[in-house]
Amino acid sequence: MATFKYKALTPDGVEMKGVMQAPDEYSAVQRIRQKCPVIQEITPVKESSSGGGGLLSLELGSKQIDGKTLSVMCSQFAIMLRSGQMIGRVMQMVADQTADKKLKKLLEDCAEDVEQGSTVASALERHGSKMLPMTFIETVRAGEMAGTLETSFAKLESYYEKAYKNKQKIKSVMSYPIFVMVVAVVVVIVIMAKVVPSLAATFSDLGGELPMITQVLINISMFFQRWYILMIIVILALVIGSKIYFGTEKGKLVKGKLLLKAPVLGKISIFSGAAQFADTMSTMLSSGLTVNHAVEVTGKVLDNAVLSQEVASMIPKIEEGRGLGECMKASKWFPDNLKEMVSVGEESGSLDETLTTIADYYYNEQDHATQQAVSKLEPTIMVFLAGFAGFIVLAIYLPMFTMYNLM
Repeated sequence: MATFKYKALTPDGVEMKGVMQAPDEYSAVQRIRQKCPVIQEITPVKESSSGGGGLLSLELGSKQIDGKTLSVMCSQFAIMLRSGQMIGRVMQMVADQTADKKLKKLLEDCAEDVEQGSTVASALERHGSKMLPMTFIETVRAGEMAGTLETSFAKLESYYEKAYKNKQKIKSVMSYPIFVMVVAVVVVIVIMAKVVPSLAATFSDLGGELPMITQVLINISMFFQRWYILMIIVILALVIGSKIYFGTEKGKLVKGKLLLKAPVLGKISIFSGAAQFADTMSTMLSSGLTVNHAVEVTGKVLDNAVLSQEVASMIPKIEEGRGLGECMKASKWFPDNLKEMVSVGEESGSLDETLTTIADYYYNEQDHATQQAVSKLEPTIMVFLAGFAGFIVLAIYLPMFTMYNLM
């Protein structure tokens, strides 16, 4: 994304200065003309590579703001704007109240740009393109153009609050099985590293013949003791290699397909993608974005790369004049219920409200599917642990009878 500085005239003849981020100058001109039909000057801004701690600022700004912080910030913006405060003043007031240093610096810089004549969306895009989600910036831009900025912030508050609560709910459900697995791994490591070697030395000193199950346990313990460093290296290499590969475009698509086709995770991934699509589209449309623009933004923010690719493929068809519901029928992964409800929403003229309802439905379905998966996973883990514990108990106690005869 390139940055452009511009000077333009509004339809009322008022001169406006600002900055705009866009893929190229043509795209920047098209965006500026949506609000200011007469462009007097537009020049690209070169990024400075020296002085001012540029590298430090780039590193600090690389991490996105979490959903809870965004939700609280949007709530503050909506309340203050409804009270009649100017947007530049509101930005400064929110910056003064936040404890996040990066967010504070971002809002202060944006407030300064807005006071100098920049649009809110352009200021956010210039200073926070790496910290703020695309949905946030585009929704603000749409609300600013439609003159309903406070409504856009209220919609964003609900959007990020819902997404945050959904993630916390899933984390809460998954915490118990993860805790059990971690404890089990620690116990196994202690047994293999401390208990089994001492028992093996005792059995060896007595010179008795060990049962097969005990010998197997000792061999496993010796294997781990001898090769644990290599195993750690291999595991780390696999983890790092998978992160690098799944970070590529091809890797993201492979990961997306694996998640969608997985026996249990597939159902959860489909519900999650449907909920995210419906919720994001609803937020974009209710803020004033056109359908093709809303689809473009939604496609870029979906977590699953396969679903993102499917949504992106709808844009040319929508620009040709086809309906969103018709375009979605070609989708392989989105649920049929979602496709039908989108068509119904378009026909009734209430697409954003329909998408809000369907998003809540799929969030509930995702939550239910996750709870069902965990309810099946917990007994499976317990059976596995019980079997492993029984194996260790038999391997340790069977030779006891031989030891008593040898002592």
